[in-house]
Amino acid sequence: MSQQPLHEGWTLRAVPGPQVPSEVADREIPATVPGCVHTDLLDAGLIADPFLDDNERTMTWIGRTDWVYETTFRHEPDGEDRVDLVCAGLDTVATLSVNGVEVGHTENMHRGYRFDVRSLLRAGDNTLTVRFDSAYRYAQAHQDRLGDRPNAYPEPFHFIRKMACNFGWDWGPTLVTAGIWQEIGLHAWSTARLASVRPLVTLDGADGRVEVHVEVERAGDDPLTVRAEVAGVAAEAMIPAGQQTAVLTLAVSEPARWWPRGYGEQTRYPLTVTLLGPTVSTLDSWSRRIGFRAVRLDTAPDAHGSAFTLHVNDVPVFVRGVNWIPDDPFPTRITRDRLAERFTQAIEANVNLLRVWGGGRYESADFYDLADELGLLVQQDFLFACAAYPEEEPFRTEVEAEAREQVTRLAGHPSLVLWTGNNENIWGWHDWDWQEPLGGRTWGRGYYLELLPSVVAELDPTRPYWPGSPWSGREDLHPNDPSHGTTHIWDVWNTDDYTKYRAYTPRFVAEFGYQAPPAYATLRRALSDEPLAPDSPGMAHHQKAAGGDAKLQRGLDAHLPVPRDFDDWHFLTQLNQARAIQLGVEHFRSLRPVCMGTIVWQLNDCWPVTSWSAVDGDGRRKPLWYALRRAYADRLLTVQPRDGGLVLVAVNDGGTPWRATASVDRVGLAGEPRAKATVELDVPAYGTVTLPVPAELARPEDARRELLVADAGAGVERAFWFFAEDREIEWPAARWDAVVEPVDGGQRVRVTAGTVLRDLTLFPDRVDPAASVDEALVTLLPGESASFLVRAPQALDPAALTSRPVLRCVNDI
Repeated sequence: MSQQPLHEGWTLRAVPGPQVPSEVADREIPATVPGCVHTDLLDAGLIADPFLDDNERTMTWIGRTDWVYETTFRHEPDGEDRVDLVCAGLDTVATLSVNGVEVGHTENMHRGYRFDVRSLLRAGDNTLTVRFDSAYRYAQAHQDRLGDRPNAYPEPFHFIRKMACNFGWDWGPTLVTAGIWQEIGLHAWSTARLASVRPLVTLDGADGRVEVHVEVERAGDDPLTVRAEVAGVAAEAMIPAGQQTAVLTLAVSEPARWWPRGYGEQTRYPLTVTLLGPTVSTLDSWSRRIGFRAVRLDTAPDAHGSAFTLHVNDVPVFVRGVNWIPDDPFPTRITRDRLAERFTQAIEANVNLLRVWGGGRYESADFYDLADELGLLVQQDFLFACAAYPEEEPFRTEVEAEAREQVTRLAGHPSLVLWTGNNENIWGWHDWDWQEPLGGRTWGRGYYLELLPSVVAELDPTRPYWPGSPWSGREDLHPNDPSHGTTHIWDVWNTDDYTKYRAYTPRFVAEFGYQAPPAYATLRRALSDEPLAPDSPGMAHHQKAAGGDAKLQRGLDAHLPVPRDFDDWHFLTQLNQARAIQLGVEHFRSLRPVCMGTIVWQLNDCWPVTSWSAVDGDGRRKPLWYALRRAYADRLLTVQPRDGGLVLVAVNDGGTPWRATASVDRVGLAGEPRAKATVELDVPAYGTVTLPVPAELARPEDARRELLVADAGAGVERAFWFFAEDREIEWPAARWDAVVEPVDGGQRVRVTAGTVLRDLTLFPDRVDPAASVDEALVTLLPGESASFLVRAPQALDPAALTSRPVLRCVNDI
């Protein structure tokens, strides 16, 4: 077998149409493959950066235009039986021609294609042409043919098998792409090749079992041999003439297990599969690293409803998750290094699971390999989101083909622990006024409750499938019932104060979130607004959520002082986001084991935007990231309101008991003691302990001038409880002493509180866009100190680092 990549010499041109700008019409420009039209136009200087200001608006014509990619390549026939044109990913409606002869047509971004082109190739130069028809025209034609279906946005994304968020979302730009977005090349082979290898890895007690399902494609009818080897164990099977499949079973005695991060090592073993011909020559080979682990989902009914608890290697895992969206609208810009940076940001925030959301894509091989390596669990949605999807042809066939390909591709990854049928579509059918406009037409139910579970049961019975997010386990239950299965909590952001999180006792919260703008340096890079204001043109364009700014304002009005200017607004909205999610996470974790997971919406952004993310579109950490790190810590101390009083909850997500003496103090704003108690903590591994706060501590003499501080010693963040909202508290004007000293790799800013300092945060990106800081949202009592490590390419001005708007706290307003 030989492979010839076809990634060089490509050109791109627009098919003439009235929407094509004159500077693009009749031009042939160099194209990068893999890539897309937008990135090629950017490289050619023919469009502006769509992330800046409102440039995105000027690019709607791109998705409504047909495009032609073309290259010339040399071919020297070498006598192989077959030469296939192999396309790992085409976006989306493509017609391929070799030397002017059409060889195939595609209409699904989420699967690969292979075409036999041997008879069309000639010695010497050959031409390959790929024409992409407008995704809009294709989708609208099917919409007209099948009848409209409701969805969350006025775009036809549910009528094409393409990354839905290309069509815009409440956090993303409308940039409808086209192009050869994954590898393309010629594969020449004889006799037979490995069409697919699907390892199903399970545990039988202490022993491992790998069932290797092999499918071959033949160019002849010779008998074949397939061999597999892992961890020093080998197996061999014959594939007789006329047959195309084999199953090899490898039993491995007591392999080291693969564990999620925080639970053990991420041990993996190389698995190799070799296909041999009748002369025992190697025809094809395949390899991947696998991990031995068992996963199951406990959904048993109980006194609280029905559970949703993930078990890995028979250990119940409290999911400390984040939702993952595509990290860029243009996938080829997402490198392994960029993914590694995002994953590191997740891990350093104590995250243990990424949910790959259903409006994006099945992620790259690098994504799942990094998750395997780092011990990040993955929940994988099938790609349906926020819409009623037609089940008629050609969609049903395409959905089944993509599901079979992706389940086969991903089955060997130990990090993947859950398949999910869709995002919010079953909920939408129940609650979003879909049923009347649908008038009995298909909407996707057959995918989520019939087709996809049957594909997973056939191809990957080693891990659970859940029909939707949210889903309550049965059709006779409301799909978003918090007492059963998974729930999404969006009334908090849309209509209610974030303290309403405490009204929920959910089994598993698969989505909840709160917005804030990106980092200041990200805004200044992306927007030319002068001055910046919450409603200035660029800010308004980069707020995609309906009523988003009003919802931000509602949150500020409920909790915080009135901002005096944009700097205050920026700080306080970021602070409110962090507080909202920290409150929610701490409440849900305090309910363990009734609640066994939270997946915050969302980890990342794909461009500079006001959104629910913890890491913004330029990769900068928002204050939410620091709050998440605190709320997701292995050991959490939190004060919670219960039954008219207060309780102290100690949560232990570590594998060893946690024993400590904790102090609980009610103090005045000047730090003066009012009441004090000590409690003994004895928290089992993977457990919680709830202790009442004595009434004399829980009832302040003056709610506006007192707070509770709970401290369990080194290594555990203090817990605070304020008896009033910030806007009502009689804060003293903030005073502090700050010292800046150079240290290896940056500068240390040491702040000593002259008064109470609430949520002290340092924003070094305001001094240098390349600067970052290790800590944020620190509350200090008078006389206490905190250190912030600032890293930057060069030393920053100490005066700037220690004054407004860089160094902030709530009571400096």
